Amino acid sequence: MIPDSFIQDLLARVDIVDVVGRYVKLRKGGANLLGLCPFHNEKTPSFTVSPTKQFYHCFGCGAHGTALRFLTEHTGAPFPEAVRSLAASVGMAVPEEPRSPRQRAADRERREEGSRQHRILDQARAHYRAALKQTPEAIEYLKRRGLSGEIAARFGLGWASRDRRGLATVFSHYEDPALLESGLVIESEDGRRHDRFRGRVMFPIHNGRGQLIGFGGRLIEPGEPKYLNSPETSLFSKGNELYGLHEARAGIRAEDCVLVVEGYMDVVALAQYGLNNAVATLGTSTTPEHLRKLRRASDRIIFSFDGDGAGRKAAWRALQACLPWVAEDISMRFLFLPEGHDPDSYVRAHGTQALRACLEEAAPLSRFMLDELAARHDLEEAEGRAACVHEARPLFAQMPEGGFRLQLEREFARQVRLTPEELSQLLAVADRPAGAAGQANAPVRRPAGAGGQSGIAGPGMGSSERVAFPDAGGMPEPDEDLWAGSENPGAGMTLDGAFSWQDSAPSRTSRSARRGGGSRQVTPMARRLLRLLLAHPALVSGLGDQQLELLARHPHLELVRQLIGLASTCGAAHAGALLQAADPESDLARAIQDLSTELMAQDLPDPQAEWDDALRTIERQTVQEQCDRLIESGLTTEEDRRRYQELSRRLARLKAGAG
Repeated sequence: MIPDSFIQDLLARVDIVDVVGRYVKLRKGGANLLGLCPFHNEKTPSFTVSPTKQFYHCFGCGAHGTALRFLTEHTGAPFPEAVRSLAASVGMAVPEEPRSPRQRAADRERREEGSRQHRILDQARAHYRAALKQTPEAIEYLKRRGLSGEIAARFGLGWASRDRRGLATVFSHYEDPALLESGLVIESEDGRRHDRFRGRVMFPIHNGRGQLIGFGGRLIEPGEPKYLNSPETSLFSKGNELYGLHEARAGIRAEDCVLVVEGYMDVVALAQYGLNNAVATLGTSTTPEHLRKLRRASDRIIFSFDGDGAGRKAAWRALQACLPWVAEDISMRFLFLPEGHDPDSYVRAHGTQALRACLEEAAPLSRFMLDELAARHDLEEAEGRAACVHEARPLFAQMPEGGFRLQLEREFARQVRLTPEELSQLLAVADRPAGAAGQANAPVRRPAGAGGQSGIAGPGMGSSERVAFPDAGGMPEPDEDLWAGSENPGAGMTLDGAFSWQDSAPSRTSRSARRGGGSRQVTPMARRLLRLLLAHPALVSGLGDQQLELLARHPHLELVRQLIGLASTCGAAHAGALLQAADPESDLARAIQDLSTELMAQDLPDPQAEWDDALRTIERQTVQEQCDRLIESGLTTEEDRRRYQELSRRLARLKAGAG
């Protein structure tokens, strides 16, 4: 296992510009460098690399990360391999954490097993391809489906004979456990074995690097199941793979679109007719991993489904998987062919141009969603409209905030005869964390169409960014100068019960808060501080006890505290290194991702002054809140009146900027 400390040292030594520049042509664009994004098809450069922050971000598809992440995402290299490659480029030797002989043996065995499975699958593929050439009935079937020998060769099609143990002619040791683990054979309860694939046209399945990872087989005569995939193995997981994606990359770029169909034969048949941009899910519903790969392939995605009831149900499931990915810069559409047709049969019956015309008329996701909701409810009745809103709530809750969701909300509001503001209030119930209903301080989502930016507002948040605080007991007297006595504000000053960062800061960000389980909201002040710390991690080293105390007692700065703890622990030198150190499943990592666009902006001339100003704002809010609470109590005692006068003087100095 490679130590985290080495990863940080490595990222401090390498230059992301050199790493990305090996694969992407970059040109100067202000403080950053620009190029065409290697992760999605584009004609205008939106891919930006920051030399100062050692970070890349695509404003088109949202891809972002460090030099290491670029290597793993772009080349498909496993993380350890990417680390070793990067280390070799700067003359660093990769240390390995001490491992027992048993652990080293286990690692070696896993590597050898993966290599062995690849060899076994390659041997099986060669056998299936040779068998196809010697099987007239299989060749005749493919010809009836309109496939040429060239297309069959391009996709590596083969034939699995009807023999129960046909692979025994390939593998002399048919009882080898590796044949089971690769999914090529099945063992019954009595210990007898037989081939998994029999009497089927075979379709090799490749991963993004072009490696063979499994097979799909199709019967050429009536029977069930019509399609059969390799089982889940260490190499193959159908929820992660798309058939034909490796072969379709050039076609997707040429067509500026990726077409998602339901079967292997659809992919191959469309390629026969010159449509080389089709991919297929492997007998499973569309998954988030499918969407991630599709999004990287193109910013135009068309899902094709049969026009019958089953096809529309499958399309509805695909739509729900798409909702977290909707955005202004991506087009997702749904095509329903006439009943009785799939893309294969339609293109054979009507030709390529007819299918292209259908693709041009595919319904946008928004139209399909609204039409489907309307078809499920009687919108002429109040009860039907209310039920329609009820069904739509979880759908809108899955969508990210932004222009697309706002437009769709307005269209849906007209459909159910509500104003955008009324609809937004109803939808906010779905956005609110469990148990928040009825709470006075529950987060409230701004109405769609209302003034200002859409998003989540914390309790009491407005133009002044005032925030409600818990009891301030233990805070310093307001007349004490929090910044006095040190070059670093607050340094060297102590308080009873002062918050200790090093005792509580985790080496990795907390896994306790997850999406779907009450992820933390980022207020404008928290966003400001996160952006500053990410752009200038060195600010952490200048934090004094009083500043840490102030941040520790603020109820909306948990992510800021996590980022400070992470930076203190890992010693990251730039934003890229902080991203690499953050737990990718944490709220902090998601916040960093959300700030990626802003991180590419020009650096501030004096980040320390900006940081100090932000903390003064927090103190001013704290003192203002204490004053408000004293006024609400009526100032009935002499102690309250004395305390209020002190706070008022302190507040006046803060507002005057005197500190």
